Amino acid sequence: MQRAISLGLLFAVILSSSPLMVVAEGDFLFNPNYLVSDREMTDTYSMTLDDLQRFLTRGSLGSLVTLDVNDIQRTAAEIIYNVSLEFDLSPKFLLVLLQREQSLVEHPSPSQDQLDWAMGYAVCDDCSKSDPRIQKFKGFGKQVYWAAERIRTNYLDDLEDHGHTETGMGPGIEKTIDNTIVVPVNYATASLYTYTPHLHGNENFARIWEKWFVHEYLSGTLLQDADSGGIWLIQHGTRRPITSRSAFYSRFNPDALIQVSSSELDRYPMGVAISFPNYSLLRAPTGTVFLIVDDTRRGFTSQEAFRQIGFSPDEIIPVSWEDLDAYTEGEPISTDSVYPQGTLLQNNTTGGVFYVENGLKHPIMSREIMQNQFANLVVIPVDPASLDTFELSDAVGFQDGTLVAAVGSPDVFVISEGLRRHIGDEITFREYRWSFNQVVWTNERSVLLHPLGEALTTELATGDLEVASN
Repeated sequence: MQRAISLGLLFAVILSSSPLMVVAEGDFLFNPNYLVSDREMTDTYSMTLDDLQRFLTRGSLGSLVTLDVNDIQRTAAEIIYNVSLEFDLSPKFLLVLLQREQSLVEHPSPSQDQLDWAMGYAVCDDCSKSDPRIQKFKGFGKQVYWAAERIRTNYLDDLEDHGHTETGMGPGIEKTIDNTIVVPVNYATASLYTYTPHLHGNENFARIWEKWFVHEYLSGTLLQDADSGGIWLIQHGTRRPITSRSAFYSRFNPDALIQVSSSELDRYPMGVAISFPNYSLLRAPTGTVFLIVDDTRRGFTSQEAFRQIGFSPDEIIPVSWEDLDAYTEGEPISTDSVYPQGTLLQNNTTGGVFYVENGLKHPIMSREIMQNQFANLVVIPVDPASLDTFELSDAVGFQDGTLVAAVGSPDVFVISEGLRRHIGDEITFREYRWSFNQVVWTNERSVLLHPLGEALTTELATGDLEVASN
């Protein structure tokens, strides 16, 4: 059974000072106090057996067949997968250890010595590999098994029972490692320092993990901190905290949430918070009332215009200019404004549905787009003559962050900043933590509304993405 990692309260946005960050070469930032999250370390199902097999084809382990700990012939992928299940450790975690210790994952032709001591297990800095006392741990299958067994039954279990490992490493416990003060913030970090009590080795672990498993999420992606439960919108390279439940549900689809670690979120600079639901009425310190629609604020030109729309003064929320500065200034709402808050109108003759706002009508090409964008709006049937009073404008597309595919086509796209970006392989799909039940199947016309953007690939990409049309 997989050990559960406790999550915080939903929407609890935790802002705290960051531990020491050491800048390494390139853009990599090494935080010696935080190497990987507990959840990532113990996410047993982060990769399937097929995922592992494809992953290992980057080096010779993809074709390796050898003995496991029980002297049964198995592929390297099977050995790693079975061990991850037995000890509730992520296959990704084991892969990074294999690469960190002997460069095995990407090595085209490792030596037998590298395979025999794959995890560096039982071999200390001053030990000889010929020591008869450690020969029982020799061999690829045994190395993977006994390293995982040690990490689970000694390190993690000791941390859960006593708060520290056999070497005294534990969350909040200050230690000096290679003349640097290290204070692990979680079990995973304490375990890694117990396994390898050196700064450089653990920096290499963090570097490999980031290279393989940390990605730049696209604009429009909804991320949830796996530790705190806080929810963030990635937009134009920043992370915007969503600080109210009503704001979240008025604008976003809960099924689109992707859980990530705090370290992945920390890569993005802080953006402006999303604190008010769509169609909130906010009063500025000067008395002007604004209607909030997504990231735009529209001021009312008069009390008559406010009353004409049908709003109540009881709905108005007094706010500061700092609150309002988060929104772009939109066209003012006057007595001549038509549907300033937007509505859905359906031609009662043809059945066509339009989103009407500010005197413009935007055609909706599919039920899927209407559900994706306007799940909370009621469709109002009108006659064709009424629709003809509105000027025709651009068709409505899918929200940023939506996975889309045309029925009958194998191609899956993600919408970001209005563009459709092709996801060409399963490894990329899984590395962004999407699931196939998030894909919206629609007609080809609705997909092609979005101009084609740059395709998505990862360091791990191999083969094509295969997903069955529903």
